[in-house]
Amino acid sequence: MGTEKKAGDSEEIQVLEGISESEEIDRRVEELMAPEEDGNGKKKKKKHKTGHRTPEGGFHPVRRFKEFSRKRKIITVLLLAAVVLFGFSRMSGGKKDMGIPVAVMPLAKQDVQEKLTVSGPVSGTDSVDVVSNIHAEITAMNVKEGDTVTKGQVLAVVDSTDLEREVQIAQNAYDLAVANKQEKDKEAALGYEKAVQDFQKASLDHSRNSQLFASGDISQMEMEASANALNDARRAMEGYTVENGRGRADKSYDIQIENARFDLEKKKEELENTQIKSTIDGTVVRVNSKVGQFADKVEDDKPIFSIENLEQLELEIKVSEFSIGKVKVGQEAVISADILDGETVDGEVVKISPTGEEKGGGSTERVIPTTIRVDGQGTKLIAGITARAELLIRESEDAFVVPTTALLDDGDTTYIVIVQDMKIKRIPVTLGVDGDVSVEVIPADGTVLEEGMQVVMSPGPHLMDGTDVIVRPQ
Repeated sequence: MGTEKKAGDSEEIQVLEGISESEEIDRRVEELMAPEEDGNGKKKKKKHKTGHRTPEGGFHPVRRFKEFSRKRKIITVLLLAAVVLFGFSRMSGGKKDMGIPVAVMPLAKQDVQEKLTVSGPVSGTDSVDVVSNIHAEITAMNVKEGDTVTKGQVLAVVDSTDLEREVQIAQNAYDLAVANKQEKDKEAALGYEKAVQDFQKASLDHSRNSQLFASGDISQMEMEASANALNDARRAMEGYTVENGRGRADKSYDIQIENARFDLEKKKEELENTQIKSTIDGTVVRVNSKVGQFADKVEDDKPIFSIENLEQLELEIKVSEFSIGKVKVGQEAVISADILDGETVDGEVVKISPTGEEKGGGSTERVIPTTIRVDGQGTKLIAGITARAELLIRESEDAFVVPTTALLDDGDTTYIVIVQDMKIKRIPVTLGVDGDVSVEVIPADGTVLEEGMQVVMSPGPHLMDGTDVIVRPQ
């Protein structure tokens, strides 16, 4: 007949076990303190080399300090071991299956957006670097940085003394070439007119001599001389360049005139360029030279002036080849910069380069230059600074969203891990819109997600289905 154990029996047994352990420790201490026995089974008396006399004349022995210290250490160690063993037995009883502690968060729905953020320099929509190839000193600077200029406005003036002389020399060469041609035209006209007359006379003479030769009135030699004279007259006439029935100078004189004209136009253009002008409407953003310097020798090969149309600004960004497929012309952008002091301005993608280029820095990744136009005028943005463009790629409303750290990927499947009845359950999911730190999760394989599910915040591969866990308070 079995006996029933009451609720307090286990605690009583533990107390009794603790008492038994204490008694065992006491027995061991008594053995250490007891006198030693000799070989015949008799107890040996402890010898004490030190002691002192009592007032009554007796002798009171004193144990050696070294022996006393050794025993004291042994007793202390045994007592501490007993306490530790007793405490451990009390703490470990009935708590072997506590489970793995985990931190969780409730599954909830919210809106999530996937964005692409890229930085780049701000510039005007139209810009030009003004340079000069004239090796002459600048004699006047008519504008400074920040000035607004119009197309054709004179920005600076270069010394034109040498060029004016070169223009005159080129003009003289051109005039001489024209005069030579005119003279040759006159000579050719007269010469061609005379050659035609000579040919006509030789032709009549040859016709008449042919009739005389047929009647036997002239010899064969005379007939041949007549034919040769006609041929000579024909060659002389055909040797002229004829235009509209009039003889003119040959083409070489035209070439001389064209060469002289080209040289003259070049010198005139250089002379005109001594007045350095703006080719666009805009604002002077850089001045890199000054009066007295040579126009074609600016320091560090910089332009004399940099001009930009700041009425309309652009943001030049370079999008990774892995993200460019998500960017489209006409896509809206939100632009931010330190100079905006927390504010933002709107923009729009207006151009995507048809070719990529190297990212640089030793990377094999390619990037695609993309232009974003800044909407509106009068913003705090200025050319030359760096700004950030945030492009909305896609978004999802009222979706189940978890932190990216709450995802578990075993190489084949992506899961979220939940706690259900204090046990682990893996739920396979597919990923939707990917936000900065959170991602949309969509149940896969016919599973269902519910609001309020306890999602493990940082799951590891050791959390398998059915694993016992303890929810750690947040």
